[in-house]
Amino acid sequence: MAASKDPRPCSIADTLALVGEKYSLLVLREVCLGNGRFDQLVRNIGAPRDILATRLRRLVDAGILAKHPYSERPQRFEYRPTPAGLELEPVLLTLKEWGDRHLHQDGDLPMMLEHVCGNEFVPVVTCRACGDEARHEDLTSHPQAPGWTVGGPTTA
Repeated sequence: MAASKDPRPCSIADTLALVGEKYSLLVLREVCLGNGRFDQLVRNIGAPRDILATRLRRLVDAGILAKHPYSERPQRFEYRPTPAGLELEPVLLTLKEWGDRHLHQDGDLPMMLEHVCGNEFVPVVTCRACGDEARHEDLTSHPQAPGWTVGGPTTA
């Protein structure tokens, strides 16, 4: 079956177009940890400087990060998450939890997060309306894009 020239309209795909490039989510991780200076980002991510500069520019242009000057001479900036950038933090936390469970089963975790309550933080996706945990078997998709069903396009 050939790939569709008009893939399914999807907010996941739209979001990945912004943050799915190599290093983009790692930039967001570092900025959320408070490491927003360029040299910190290069050191902690390991990205080539030119690629990192491109990612930062794209994240700023998309309104996910904001540049703040911290030095006039030479002119230098640090990056901080915008409110939209902070809304992506739960995605990072969920990815971290998945990696902890499936890639670090030996218990040798690279980082542990502590919640303000003093316990280890383990993210759980819940329904905003009822508070129940969101489980695959409890979710039903209702495509809203014209011409699309759960199975794909209605016209081939």
